[in-house]
Amino acid sequence: MTHKYSIVIVGAGTAGITVAAQLLKQKKGLNIAIIDPAKTHYYQPAWTLVGAGTYDYESTARPMQSLIPKGVTWLQEYVTTFEPIQNQVRLKNGDLVAYDYLVVCPGIQLNLDGIEGLKETLGKNNVCSNYVDANYTWQVLQNFKGGNALFTQPATPIKCGGAPQKIMYLADDYFQQQHLKPKTNMIFASPGSVIFGVADFAKTLMQVVDRKDIHLKFFHKLVKIDGPNQLAYYEITRPADSDKDLEYNINPKVKVQQTGLNQIAIPFDMLHLAPPQSAPDFIRNSPLAHQEGPSKGWLNVDHFTLQHNVYPNIYGLGDAAALPTAKTGAAIRKQAPVVVAHLINAIQQKNTNLKYNGYSSCPLVTGYGKMVLAEFGYNNVRMSDPLISKFVDTSKETYSMWLLKKYGLPPLYWKLMLKGRI
Repeated sequence: MTHKYSIVIVGAGTAGITVAAQLLKQKKGLNIAIIDPAKTHYYQPAWTLVGAGTYDYESTARPMQSLIPKGVTWLQEYVTTFEPIQNQVRLKNGDLVAYDYLVVCPGIQLNLDGIEGLKETLGKNNVCSNYVDANYTWQVLQNFKGGNALFTQPATPIKCGGAPQKIMYLADDYFQQQHLKPKTNMIFASPGSVIFGVADFAKTLMQVVDRKDIHLKFFHKLVKIDGPNQLAYYEITRPADSDKDLEYNINPKVKVQQTGLNQIAIPFDMLHLAPPQSAPDFIRNSPLAHQEGPSKGWLNVDHFTLQHNVYPNIYGLGDAAALPTAKTGAAIRKQAPVVVAHLINAIQQKNTNLKYNGYSSCPLVTGYGKMVLAEFGYNNVRMSDPLISKFVDTSKETYSMWLLKKYGLPPLYWKLMLKGRI
């Protein structure tokens, strides 16, 4: 069976629903379909708070049907293949969906096979991830009695790059409350070379790290997890000609095991990690993805117009897009109006100068009641919301930004963003 729509949107996550809602607000009567198999839509930014016992997991979920904009057809099915020359998408059930314009925003997938032993141990042996099961993270924190609390992230791009740090800072506060801090080693092992890519926010985070006595290990790429024996294996990736100060890599309280040339194992009593991530397989293996280079497998779109670089009637946004900025919901809030403007103008055969500047925002929770709002664009240039910046220096830890994170952003997401109002 073949279905035909004017605009087809692949993905009913933050990007897909926001684009659909904004399109209908600007031009009523558009023939739009959204393709997504999921029954439930989650507000994932709150999972950090769930993992620290300060937010209810059930409150992060809504039935997908309740969020699909009225007037939009929801095809609850999987996409298997793109056929851009024929202007059609093939579904798992064998149907074809034809389009005049295509918007691709399926989000990002977790690759649990990307680290040896991860799939076998995740969710047990005190190996947890807010990306997978934030309730188990909270269980691990409550059961922790001291020792090495290890927090880590992969070498791949991940959604919300600050998330692996947020739960660490909250866990540290929790351990302080439970009088466990004197017998706890807090460790952050990262394949990167800095705590954060934007200098103003990195300065504040380093102050947090020093205050909390967190042991940093840069140039550490996680390659294997031995859950039963509670060992995390790393490859040291520091370039031979690097002059990076590695003083944070040395701490006599953290007993690492040398397992080979440029390889170590870190014992842990709890391990929280962000799993390796990539664009979904049906994107990576499609003609819509970059075929080579550092962006291989990610959606091949222009960084400013979000139009596909090969097929002009296709647009892409969100986590699957090869955009050199952080993969966050805040980024989508700025990307969606650009895609909508270009689509409306293409339909009306007009031009628009609206461009995406790489804006992204990472609400960096640094403890219970404290948050830094990191806003930045392409090339790690610091940016600021013109209203918020009048009252708050968002590069500093503030209680007001914590209130925004916990109480302000969720209703803004459900009631405004997904309704196409902002």
